[in-house]
Amino acid sequence: MIITEQAPRPGADTAHPEHLGHVVFIAASAAMGGFLFGYDSAVINGAVEAIRDRYAVGSAELAQVIAIALIGCAVGAATTGRIADRIGRIRCMQIAALLFAVSSIGSALPFALWDLALWRVIGGFAIGMASVIGPAYIAEVAPPAYRGRLGSFQQAAIVVGIAASQLVNWGLLHAADGDQRGTLMGLEAWQVMLGVMVVPAVLYGLLSFAIPESPRFLLSVGRRDRARAILAEVEGKDVDLDARVAEIEQAMKSEHKSSFKDLLGGSFLFKRIVWIGIGLSVFQQFVGINVAFYYSTTLWQSVGINPTDSFLYSFTTSIINIVGTVIAMIFVDRIGRRPLALIGSAGMAVSLALEAWAFSHPLVDDRLPATQGLVALVAAHSFVLFFALSWGVVVWVLLGEMFPNRIRAAALGVAASAQWIANWAITVTFPSLADWNLSGTYVIYTFFAALSIPFVLKFVKETKGKTLEEMG
Repeated sequence: MIITEQAPRPGADTAHPEHLGHVVFIAASAAMGGFLFGYDSAVINGAVEAIRDRYAVGSAELAQVIAIALIGCAVGAATTGRIADRIGRIRCMQIAALLFAVSSIGSALPFALWDLALWRVIGGFAIGMASVIGPAYIAEVAPPAYRGRLGSFQQAAIVVGIAASQLVNWGLLHAADGDQRGTLMGLEAWQVMLGVMVVPAVLYGLLSFAIPESPRFLLSVGRRDRARAILAEVEGKDVDLDARVAEIEQAMKSEHKSSFKDLLGGSFLFKRIVWIGIGLSVFQQFVGINVAFYYSTTLWQSVGINPTDSFLYSFTTSIINIVGTVIAMIFVDRIGRRPLALIGSAGMAVSLALEAWAFSHPLVDDRLPATQGLVALVAAHSFVLFFALSWGVVVWVLLGEMFPNRIRAAALGVAASAQWIANWAITVTFPSLADWNLSGTYVIYTFFAALSIPFVLKFVKETKGKTLEEMG
């Protein structure tokens, strides 16, 4: 599924206020998939220690259960484009909503560790679907003049979903008197945490029935009258609808459906630009950002923070993530992608080094001394802030812009797959690495944050202000 960028045209670059409000509702409804993406990704944070205790598993087995959802993510992301081209964008949203709901209920009521892992794979598949279908649908429905701002709804929804999951987890833990295995509604608290996601999943499904199908898909299956009606609905009746329909149809005919073979070249398998995209994806994950979202409550408890406070710190970290994302959205088109990435890399390297120093100190009465504890807490929040205002947003912007038109879709797919694999590698190794040496683990993350600076300086070109056609 390829989205062709089109420049705004006179008469089509301003939606009338009444139409714009409707378009905002449509984009926000589609972005509920992003909310569930963030919520499902991070909600497991509140259940990690309870799962370890309930099933008496070691760090390696526990990590497999936490990370296995990423396998579903990779498969879902890789297959959704073709599914959406066959059955439509709205049907894909409805399938994702159903999978989110099924995964939520199954995860809350597991018979054993193996079926908990299975439900997490199903939830991961839904995440992969949401990561593709939301941005694609919004780009196809949004009026050109508002496409960038409406497209940012997806990333904003993801970080809000992460924060919401941590807030709900903290509230449920508080209701269970600070015990992750305490009784709530006839279940253990961690089970309720995983089950609550059924509420936004149902809402997402209901909203999908209230928004129209993509005009692009409708034209691809010959439903021109319905496509015209929806274009009038989202772009205004003053737009030359015949011209818009003809323009989209012409763009679809002229598209080059890139394949894996188009990416090959040189003595290192892939073309140089593809390796740069893979490098960006790997660096984004190898700084250990998802440790903050998957394992932060476990991390804080391991250095003596009580469970309730550890859940609160996970929530405040998620708020910082939202703040950083907003900063990135404001400045990415003002100061450029490379400067923002370099600022973030430097800030992350310093923050991670401070965390490594703090965790290197021996525990006193099973907790970090006051000074080291404060440094670790502040550094953890600053790390998330610097990531969110830079690599969290910039990498996705660069991946969408840096590849030549003829290979963009295939190259973006490879880079996204590399990101899921790198995410899996960090997620599955952290518990064992932390058991080995928590400070040493953060030294590794610091190394990758520092190494990303020369990588950006040498290999990454600025794409600010350039059209997609200028990318070759």
